[in-house]
Amino acid sequence: MVQTETEITRQALEAEKLRETERARLRALVGADVALARQFHAADFQLITPIGVSLSRDEYLGAIALGRINYLSWQPADMAVRLYNGSAVIRYRAELEVVFDGYGVPLSSYWHTDAYEYHDDRWMVVWSQATAIRQG
Repeated sequence: MVQTETEITRQALEAEKLRETERARLRALVGADVALARQFHAADFQLITPIGVSLSRDEYLGAIALGRINYLSWQPADMAVRLYNGSAVIRYRAELEVVFDGYGVPLSSYWHTDAYEYHDDRWMVVWSQATAIRQG
């Protein structure tokens, strides 16, 4: 199927909208703005952490609200986006510094892969997985 120039432009604009949604989500998480962060996470959201722990939306955002997860910084690099009919996958490398249950994890590199779905006229993340990048 050959895409028209208009379709390519529309997809590029939608991909940029998704990137900005992800950046806004990250700002809310770093700022511990749980009310705002909730707007970006679907009710059935699931996070798989770098150590393989699975967290629901309420578990994840609850841990942030209680200060058990405290993001000090989260700097994403270029974001690759794949758009599908009503869904999308975004992947990027990021530098992240976080405190888990009082234990500081120094600035480290991670791959992030997030699956989004379009609900109620906006993009919402449904799955997220982070993988630590080991140096050497």
